[in-house]
Amino acid sequence: MPADRDEHPGGGAPGGAPGTGGPARGVRLGVDVGKVRVGVSRSDPDGILATPLTTLRRDLTNAEPADIAALAALVTEYEAVEIIVGLPVTLAGTEGLAASDARGYAESLARAVQPVPVRLADERMTTVVASRRLSERGVRGRRHRAVVDQVAAVEILQGWLDNQRRRM
Repeated sequence: MPADRDEHPGGGAPGGAPGTGGPARGVRLGVDVGKVRVGVSRSDPDGILATPLTTLRRDLTNAEPADIAALAALVTEYEAVEIIVGLPVTLAGTEGLAASDARGYAESLARAVQPVPVRLADERMTTVVASRRLSERGVRGRRHRAVVDQVAAVEILQGWLDNQRRRM
């Protein structure tokens, strides 16, 4: 099934400013789910610009993962109104194991942050674009690995924000 930019894995209500049809004002978090790390970005309250926030180590060992708890704390700290999780679909628009993992992560996150909605956004090529941008700026090696997930999260969130503005 192709990624829909308005999917709600946790059953959260769609965000929107009453009477405007547009997104509600407030900070949004972007999440790039990887096997080892989770990149996180945030938007400004007006939803114009996404910026890197942090990289979390993925916790696959606990029933209540530390990375999910850390994201829930960030939602509270930044008073986030919505979370956008990247859904890695193939170039052909199909979903594989990584997409299944991202969906499961989004569902766990949605339970931890309810009633804040968690949405899935097509993230084709975001890590490739993020890696290329870092390389163009001379960021390599250990530093590259430390921030590539944050930059991918920025790409996910910025793409979603731009798409929302085009819809208005």
